[in-house]
Amino acid sequence: MIRRDIPGLKLLEGRRFFDQRGHFQETFRLDTLERELGRPFNIVQDNESLSKAPGIIRGLHFQRPPYAQAKLVRVVSGAIWDVALDLRPDSPSFGRWEGVLLSADNNRQLFLPAGLAHGFCTLAENTVVQYKVDNYYAPDSEGGLRWDDPELNIDWSLSGRRATVSDKDAAWPLWSQLDRIKW
Repeated sequence: MIRRDIPGLKLLEGRRFFDQRGHFQETFRLDTLERELGRPFNIVQDNESLSKAPGIIRGLHFQRPPYAQAKLVRVVSGAIWDVALDLRPDSPSFGRWEGVLLSADNNRQLFLPAGLAHGFCTLAENTVVQYKVDNYYAPDSEGGLRWDDPELNIDWSLSGRRATVSDKDAAWPLWSQLDRIKW
């Protein structure tokens, strides 16, 4: 496990076992994860997205309490630049973001505690992302922030590519317009 600067954000490194057939890995094991996190993680929903081209940005998304979600994110195929933004006013990293490379090749997973906004940019064609969450999706608690907010100045690793963003994600408010949330 690699600790990050944002409290509770953790980068987990998986192990693969190789032989002449290919490889085997445990992608999720609750007792090991909870031991590494030092906290329970009760999965209630498993999500998957397919993004067909590089430069697709999904996010920044979160759910407000009482439906806030912790997430465990992994890439099944392709690669993403995964971004977490701290929304917790009492956190020493409030308003700061961190990005990490997650790919099918590097076999890393990112754990995001509740109170962080999450988004990613695809770096390869046909990228499949899976994430497990500890609370159900609740449309009335859904929130988001503009991916291109100049105040946040997030580097999405576009490498000269033009971003592709949904209409919904393009319409989220700016950081300065966000109501502060009690997490």
